[in-house]
Amino acid sequence: MLRLLTLASLRGLFVASGIVLAGASAPAAPHSSPRPIHPNAQLASPQIERRVNELLKKMTLPEKLGQLVQYNTSGTTSAATTAGPNGQAAPQGEQLNAMQLAERGLIGSLLNVGGQAQVTAYQHAAVDKSRLHIPLLTGADVLHGYRTGYPIPLGVAASFDPDLGASLARMAAEEATPSGIRWFYAPMVDISRDARWGRTAEGSGEDAYLGSAMARAYVHGFQGDRLDDPQSVAASVKHFAAYGAAEAGREYNTTDMSDSRLRQDYLPPYKAAVDAGAVTLMSAFNALNGVPATANPYLLDTILRKEWGFDGFVVSDDRAIVELINHGVALDPATAAQKAINAGVEVDMRGHVYDAELPALVRSGRVSLSTIDEAVRRVLRVKFALGLFEHPYPTGAEVTAAVPEHRVLVRKAAEESFVLLQNKPANGIPALPLRANAKIALIGPMADTRDVQGAWGGGRGEDSITIRKGLEEWAAGHGGSVVYARGTEVESVSDAGFAEAEEAARQADVVVLVLGESGGLSGEAAARAHIDLPGNQQQLIDRISSLGKPVVMVLFSGRPLVLTPVVNKVDAILEVWFPGTEAGHAVARVLYGEVSPSGKLPMSFPQTEGQEPLYYNQLPTGRPARDANLNVRGDGAAHWLSRYIDAPNAALFPFGFGLSYTQFGYSDVTLSRQSLPMREAVAGAKSLVIAKVTVTNTGKAPATEVTQCYVGNVGASLEQPIRSLKGFVRVTLAPGESKEISFPLGFEELSFFDNAGHQLVEPSMYNVWIGGDSLAASHGEFQITR
Repeated sequence: MLRLLTLASLRGLFVASGIVLAGASAPAAPHSSPRPIHPNAQLASPQIERRVNELLKKMTLPEKLGQLVQYNTSGTTSAATTAGPNGQAAPQGEQLNAMQLAERGLIGSLLNVGGQAQVTAYQHAAVDKSRLHIPLLTGADVLHGYRTGYPIPLGVAASFDPDLGASLARMAAEEATPSGIRWFYAPMVDISRDARWGRTAEGSGEDAYLGSAMARAYVHGFQGDRLDDPQSVAASVKHFAAYGAAEAGREYNTTDMSDSRLRQDYLPPYKAAVDAGAVTLMSAFNALNGVPATANPYLLDTILRKEWGFDGFVVSDDRAIVELINHGVALDPATAAQKAINAGVEVDMRGHVYDAELPALVRSGRVSLSTIDEAVRRVLRVKFALGLFEHPYPTGAEVTAAVPEHRVLVRKAAEESFVLLQNKPANGIPALPLRANAKIALIGPMADTRDVQGAWGGGRGEDSITIRKGLEEWAAGHGGSVVYARGTEVESVSDAGFAEAEEAARQADVVVLVLGESGGLSGEAAARAHIDLPGNQQQLIDRISSLGKPVVMVLFSGRPLVLTPVVNKVDAILEVWFPGTEAGHAVARVLYGEVSPSGKLPMSFPQTEGQEPLYYNQLPTGRPARDANLNVRGDGAAHWLSRYIDAPNAALFPFGFGLSYTQFGYSDVTLSRQSLPMREAVAGAKSLVIAKVTVTNTGKAPATEVTQCYVGNVGASLEQPIRSLKGFVRVTLAPGESKEISFPLGFEELSFFDNAGHQLVEPSMYNVWIGGDSLAASHGEFQITR
């Protein structure tokens, strides 16, 4: 029976004193004592270490190497199938039989297996027939739901609700484990500041603080209180590291940055996940500063193991080890294997490199036996912690369709993820919420499709509620009506359906246009150079808006899109991402006002692709534009600024932005102190300054606001962002109700990283802003003195 964790049971994990606790832990500042490393309690037990060591003594070299090998069940071709460094065609590789490897103890894990019966068969092969009876670890890409799909991670991040994320993760684990899956290749915690990158959909957006909060939540949800609970799964945090900084947003592209930027802006979510107890990580495809992440000892050993104390194992991304040849840092598979294993990648995902090359590398001394033993020890440690030796076989009723009792949770998640970007008055009344008895023209290629799950979605199309179904059900029960016309296809250039759409619009009180990307336009290998509405959707908007009817746009996307041509043609815009199984019901409840939207943007929406990468917490530069009018080409002093001559600097919709069906007011910020001495600002210090604000629902509807705290540091030895998120809390208020919110600011919130990897607080001035988005105006300041 599924034991779904409730939101209430997880509330205490993430919120204290009105602030979601986040921020990266790191090496202590220079001249201070190093911060102690605390091993993962679920992996570091003496009993597990004893069992690992006893088993390791019995293993032959081929059996050890088998634990470092992963294939899928369909058989995998060898490394020879990868093109060589000069792009020459590669010969057909060797076909491998995963079942036979399992029977011989020569495989340690499987990916994307096909269900309970198949997992059971493979486990029997490994446990019953292999010499040492070592069970397999079975993994799958489960990023946002197994059979009951919830919003893409970018959408969940828009909720600013880590507790919700943890509950969703637990739900996914409890649905997947009866099928034998005990390992998720999730969460994806890469920070993405470039909306052109397709895998933006899989992460939590552009901000390290929000990303860290969500990373912790997912790990807690997947792994639960005990890894050996049969309904827990091992998390595999990916992609380590800085994969989301791929140049120009192009998939698999290189990344290059200073150590300060790496540690301050990109590493915190991985660190948060490790601190939360994640037992596996996945290395990234990209090179970082010229060294591929899959062969990068600075990332995998210096930072991950020595600084952070990680004692689980690292798996490569799919065939990433043999791709070191394409990177140009290895001439052959043997060198690729040597570099990866010595850097700290324990498991070769489908590359047929470790099993093919490591025996000779060990014999020649290029890879030491102690390196192999340490890698195997880390893999076995996770298997013992999961309880696989005691309970290798999946049990319980396999979940093959959306679970009815889980629909309420995923619908709530969808509702919280929606971001109201625009809600202009039409005839003096805001376009949303819709009148219950209104006659709706529902138009657009995403209005009547089950393509609502998004990239890596596990939910079945046949279980998904379309937007059309959701609105028709609502209207039928409340005296309204819906007339539907498709209008166009997502990427079509034909206007054959425009006339039908226009006729539907003429008959209606209000038009709901459901537009955007299809699921295949975001995710892996889905980088887009042009991130506007695909096909002729903009032309459809132009035709419909010319009719003079109120127009509401419901937007599907796996990334921020360029909506500059749209905002003056429609009255309201509701960003719904890819909402999952309950899409139609959630959209109907929000459009008709049963639920007020509360989502906030986890990424900035650009005015044009030329602004990318675009993010709110930019450095000030020596010639900041500040309040200059950037809508016109500058002359005189206004010309010599950090600006474009043909576009504004600002986002169309900034990070943290999102409207509601009510309004919220903020008092002035008050601080518990205006000055504190440097000697108090030591690593581990909490609540050095407490920032407070009172938020009031000044409108007429009950609603939830995400109150956000931003901090900026002036006078430090390294240039710091103008402002950075350092706290947030969801607060629900009735009309006229007020609540005081406190944000404790400690060492983690006030520190920065230098280029030597030190986390510092220096004497300087701090600005604090609190409000409803990253442009918050309520302000206070304090200083740290010598």
